[in-house]
Amino acid sequence: MKKVLIAGIGGIGGFFGGKLADYYADTDTEIYFLSRGENLKEILRHGLKVYYENQHFVAHPRKISNNAADFGIVDLLICCTKSYHLEETLKQLRPCINTETVILPLQNGVDSFERTKALFPENEIWKGCVYIVSRLVKPGKVVDTGHLRRLFFGTSEAMSDKLIEAEKLFKSAGIDTQLSSDIEKTIWEKFSFISPLASATSYLDETIGQILENPQSTLLLRMLMEEFLSVAEAKGILLAADNIEKSLERMATLSFDTTSSMHSDLRSGNKIEVESLVAYVLNEAVAHKLDCPAYRKVYEKLKS
Repeated sequence: MKKVLIAGIGGIGGFFGGKLADYYADTDTEIYFLSRGENLKEILRHGLKVYYENQHFVAHPRKISNNAADFGIVDLLICCTKSYHLEETLKQLRPCINTETVILPLQNGVDSFERTKALFPENEIWKGCVYIVSRLVKPGKVVDTGHLRRLFFGTSEAMSDKLIEAEKLFKSAGIDTQLSSDIEKTIWEKFSFISPLASATSYLDETIGQILENPQSTLLLRMLMEEFLSVAEAKGILLAADNIEKSLERMATLSFDTTSSMHSDLRSGNKIEVESLVAYVLNEAVAHKLDCPAYRKVYEKLKS
């Protein structure tokens, strides 16, 4: 895979795309960024600055543009836009895609594969998810405040040479990567963490630390988790029996001020991923004749 395009240079695309662009800067592997606005201008002028733990680096992609025609056909497209921009972005990127292009959508939620496949039924589409607490804090600057920066990807189909090649591509760039043999379960495990957390932080307007120190807030979070697991079970996705306790333990290791990306967007007055992170669970509950009052309460407030 010699031509890799990262679409959406925010927290996720900025961190992982930045690692790829930095490592492959002087090689025959070409890393491209699709970006726009002030972020595009800043990266063109000064590169993409990425900060994590006690480290930082400045990445310069081989090419960055807001025009898909500038890139030509790519081998791998990693789509890191917000979930509500997925179809719009993929349609914009048609000039970069032929039937040999592999597409890896990395959105919050669990329906990106189906939505991508609907637009490109002939292409090899992979499923993936990431664990990272990373934000685009200003144009051209990505800051990660967590301790876990991990990429999972795979397919329900037979293992292909392209999967192995992509795993090597990521790992060589220093990205903590796992090629999952059960990517569907892996994605739902991530979703079981982020959906209730995004719902609770946004509904309560509280950080993770504030929720965990407030018994009433923690109760709402637990109710959301329990409802989520009932929906997953109804869909035949069996998650670990200690899923809730493990998730709460993981949240407790994060800094007090850590919050979800949806809550950050809400605070900033930006559009939020309420349909993918909240409404999806609620719609699946209705489809399986389950009552999810906590999710319904959250959705009604956030939608209004």
